Amino acid sequence: MSTAAPDGHELIPRPEKTPDALRAALAVVAPARLAEMQEQKDAAFALAVEWQSLSPVRSWVLTWARDIEIARRPDLAARYKRAERHLEDEDPDAAHEALRELSAVLDEALRAVRE
Repeated sequence: MSTAAPDGHELIPRPEKTPDALRAALAVVAPARLAEMQEQKDAAFALAVEWQSLSPVRSWVLTWARDIEIARRPDLAARYKRAERHLEDEDPDAAHEALRELSAVLDEALRAVRE
């Protein structure tokens, strides 16, 4: 269930927003992050029980859907990595632009997965 990226290139289709589908997608696009995902999932489920609310689980799903959206789309991944490299630039204008671009990438990915 994927909508094509603006440049038409995706490494994998957009996964469903379920824990199993997100985990399977992450295993393809960023397998080194699987342990991080599991730790955050465990924490989200623990909070959900403690708070008696699904909000932490919903946040976990959206966060990982967003991160996978970036990783599965080379255009977004390249923009994200480029911006991340310049976040601590000595030139304050360059660092500010990098922060703006990083926010734009995160927003674009989040909009895409909320469709």
